[in-house]
Amino acid sequence: MPVSKPSDLPEPVAAPPSAPASWWRRRIVGPVLNVLRQGLTPAQLSLTVALGVIFGLVPTLGVTTLLCSVAAVRLRLNVAALLLVSHLLSPLQLLLIIPAMHAGAELLGGNTGPELTLAQLQYLFGHDWLAALHLLWHAMLGALLLWALASVPVGLILNFALRPVFRRLLAKQKRNEVTM
Repeated sequence: MPVSKPSDLPEPVAAPPSAPASWWRRRIVGPVLNVLRQGLTPAQLSLTVALGVIFGLVPTLGVTTLLCSVAAVRLRLNVAALLLVSHLLSPLQLLLIIPAMHAGAELLGGNTGPELTLAQLQYLFGHDWLAALHLLWHAMLGALLLWALASVPVGLILNFALRPVFRRLLAKQKRNEVTM
């Protein structure tokens, strides 16, 4: 039997280079698909997204990561997925903090104290910083109260509305894996 020389073998055909993945696909779609491949149930996925939205919109900076981590560990959810969802909402959180503090100041302060405006805060910090801290404390406490009241129905609606969506996504993913 004749032995073929390396030069007689056909050259392997290289696959055409694929287009580079977009930022959206690399940073958002890829991590979400990885979470879907980790064996979480549709109920766990919907709870993860619902809690991520709720904790991502808390009107206090700096507590999102702590709330997400504690909830994920306690409920045995994917910590990375919960943090991803919550931190994707950071721009919206920043946009909503000032209106939430205004509403919170009106809720707890009523018409008895000074109004929460930038000019009023500048004046109070210049002349009576304890009054400024008192005003900010009431505004933040009222904002947290409003957030807590709104988060319960929003979380329940998101949790139950997303379950069928994740059921379909997981079923579609399983069908794709079987055909491969």
